[in-house]
Amino acid sequence: MASAPPGYPAAFRVREFRPVFAAHLMSVLGLVVAEISLTVLVFRVTGSPLLSALTFALGFLPYALGGTLLAGVADRYPARRVLVVCDLVCAACAAAMVLPGTPVALLFVLRCAMAFVAPLFQGTRNASLADILGDGDAFVLGRSLLRMVAQSAQLIGFGVGGILLTAVSPRGAIAITAGTFVCSALLLRFGTRARPARAAGSGRTSPFAAVRAVFGDRRLRAITLMFWLPPLFAVVPEALMAPYADHIGASTAVLGLLMCAMPVGAIVGELGAGSVLGAAARSRLVAPLAAVGLLPLLGYAARPGVAVLLTLLVVAGLTHAYTLGLDQWYVDAVPDELRGRAMTLLSTGLMTLQGVGMALAGLVAEFLPVHVVVAGSGVLGTGCVLFLLAELRATAPREAPGPKSETAPAVK
Repeated sequence: MASAPPGYPAAFRVREFRPVFAAHLMSVLGLVVAEISLTVLVFRVTGSPLLSALTFALGFLPYALGGTLLAGVADRYPARRVLVVCDLVCAACAAAMVLPGTPVALLFVLRCAMAFVAPLFQGTRNASLADILGDGDAFVLGRSLLRMVAQSAQLIGFGVGGILLTAVSPRGAIAITAGTFVCSALLLRFGTRARPARAAGSGRTSPFAAVRAVFGDRRLRAITLMFWLPPLFAVVPEALMAPYADHIGASTAVLGLLMCAMPVGAIVGELGAGSVLGAAARSRLVAPLAAVGLLPLLGYAARPGVAVLLTLLVVAGLTHAYTLGLDQWYVDAVPDELRGRAMTLLSTGLMTLQGVGMALAGLVAEFLPVHVVVAGSGVLGTGCVLFLLAELRATAPREAPGPKSETAPAVK
């Protein structure tokens, strides 16, 4: 792995990564299409906007519970088996949704079941990347590719789902997504090697063992919070985009453009950093990019128009490139036998805190103007990031002692 040339092609040169990437693309698009199709189906059956919207909201609580309760499974069983079973569970849930006359309550239960296993699937897959690509640069680039696919799915998945629903019924679209999950399971089963479980002999572990292990280590705790807290504040503009757009008189088309600005910036920034920069440069950029990442939100204080707002959001997205260096720090800090549980916890906290951030933004915006809420989130978020960067600097690993021992390059 170390001799492979830098850049994203290095990940694709590894034979096992190609089916993993294809399976990820299928399962992510399948899940997004299933969400919009289920929303339409519930609305047509009930005529209730509240119940229709509930199909999206139901994803957060089961996700948090699943990530906490199932985290131990990621290391106790072989990764390939866990991934295939998760895909088949989602396929079975989607197939059950297709059956005529399925009650709405059962549709919600099936939706919750898919969300319940999602963090286990994501954590196990991310941990298995280190087995497939190694612990070095190829792992970072492979994880970056999967992350960009997920971000892109949010941009195009709902559009694809909308187009699909013009040709087939909601149940028909959900049936197609069941097929994508089956295809993903087949790709993972026959495209990757069987490997033993990381902690097969450790016996049963408490659902909160991973939480104690991660947060009991000062550096690992700081890195984990660096993944969690910036997105908690970065989702505030997205959560409040509709009321802000209405305030400045923007059309629905412009609203859609504004909603895409930050994800597009994140994809461009991450793609550029992964393509052009080496591992050492990406590591050095973690601190400066993370430190300024939320500062563009302070521009809301001036109540900007569409053009300035687009620029601010794209710039904020570009700074997301710091996650590539952070990925390497994380895999270096996590013991191998804990990797599956730690990755599952990482995915769980990231998704859950983004939901919390959106809810809190809406709550605070009931009492304060939207532009004040967004600008305030930029200030609070930047303060949290600076504190965490100080923790990372204080816990940076040092070189082994020798005649000319020096501190390894740390956060600067």
